Amino acid sequence: MAQKLADVIKLIVYDFDGVMTNNRVYIDENGKESVAVSRADGLGISEIKKMGIKQMIISTEMNKVVKKRAEKLNILCINGVDNKANELKNFVNRIGVDLSNVIFVGNDINDADVMSLVGWPMCPSDSYNSIKKISKHVFKSKGGEGVIRELFDLMSRGD
Repeated sequence: MAQKLADVIKLIVYDFDGVMTNNRVYIDENGKESVAVSRADGLGISEIKKMGIKQMIISTEMNKVVKKRAEKLNILCINGVDNKANELKNFVNRIGVDLSNVIFVGNDINDADVMSLVGWPMCPSDSYNSIKKISKHVFKSKGGEGVIRELFDLMSRGD
């Protein structure tokens, strides 16, 4: 039997917009922003936690909704980040994880540098072509439509 991805991975890092969301923002007449997220992704995060794998969000977005979603999921969130690659390098050095044992799920050009650092770059099916080209795995799901739940399925099976 082939080794499960879950046996190799020590950390999963998610971009927020375009991964946990459909990359759209809703703005009401008062300027309040909101996004839609998938409950299936919340379940996926919960199940991945049971595998003992750390998870976090690194996002350039400053909106409080990113932090609120991370709090609800009980995962670390670092947002308002200009350089995701440097942020991740510093973080893995602090926790003693090798980048080859990291998944980064991103969808756009601001994820390219960090995706090129990790052992397992992945992306939603509606990501930009430049991101698909550098990904080891392109999910069938679009951003905000169960990408993380699909990741759990991928990690559960031996390929």
